[in-house]
Amino acid sequence: MSVKNIVSQQEFSELEKGNGLFVAHFMADWAPQCGQMNDVISELSKQPELKDVIFGIVVAEDLSEVSMKYNISAVPTFVLLRGGQVVERIDGANAADLTAKVKIQAAKTSLVSVAPAAPVPDLNTRLKQLINSAKCMLFMKGTPDAPRCGFSRTTIELLGKHEADYSSFNILSDEEVRQGLKTYSNWPTYPQLYIDGDLVGGLDILKEMDASGELGSMLPKRQKLEDRLKNLINKAPLMIFMKGNRDAPRCGFSKTLIGILNETRLEYDTFDILTDEEVRQGLKTYSNWPTYPQVYVKGELVGGLDIIKELQASGELMGTLKGE
Repeated sequence: MSVKNIVSQQEFSELEKGNGLFVAHFMADWAPQCGQMNDVISELSKQPELKDVIFGIVVAEDLSEVSMKYNISAVPTFVLLRGGQVVERIDGANAADLTAKVKIQAAKTSLVSVAPAAPVPDLNTRLKQLINSAKCMLFMKGTPDAPRCGFSRTTIELLGKHEADYSSFNILSDEEVRQGLKTYSNWPTYPQLYIDGDLVGGLDILKEMDASGELGSMLPKRQKLEDRLKNLINKAPLMIFMKGNRDAPRCGFSKTLIGILNETRLEYDTFDILTDEEVRQGLKTYSNWPTYPQVYVKGELVGGLDIIKELQASGELMGTLKGE
């Protein structure tokens, strides 16, 4: 069976519950040994006795919740699963060990029942959550970068004119939300704009408010990204950008970093990059550092988990984190 590139948590969840053997390679593009191990599993997938084995490549940082679930703190790591249960694990680039364990497990069979799906929240609860997911929330056809109707395009231009800070939901991607929100808000058309959870209205209302001078004052304003990043980086002398927060890290790399920082007993603050895609992508460019977590001391980038581990091993960590 060919090797699958797994790009969503749902796809991983479906594979891990299967009754056959599923070999998940948790890797990172920046680690050369991961590329070498990808070549190994590619060759294994071609062997006749392993034709029923599913091999999956998982970019550990992209599927942070999956990485956290399986305690992935370094790459490459291989987790062998059958029926949702871990049957073997290989940490590091050990091709011989991986080959032996895959062949042993492939020879075994086990039947497991599929766990029942988690209950789906009722529609009104879901709509409330979506409406309140941002201070200013726009339900539209398409996305801000690619509006799918003239009314949505004009609304985006109007919000851009006032440099509004808003989030959006593409109602074309979810028919249940598209139809349900009309009834929930008693407003039959799109786009719909909400501020602080309350419906403002559609394009006609927004145009009237713009003409009267009311719209600009009620819209939250978007801060320039560079200024925002600088403010966040300097929010605390020791600042961590991570997946999740100090109490609930959402990937193995972040979890390991927090464990190291807690051992130092130094004060630090965190920012969850999963809550803000603009910061998540913008900080990579701003700092020229492509991965998370990222550690900053007095506004200057120290690096990620690998750098912190190296500083810990050399005895330089405390001095660096104190900015000495």
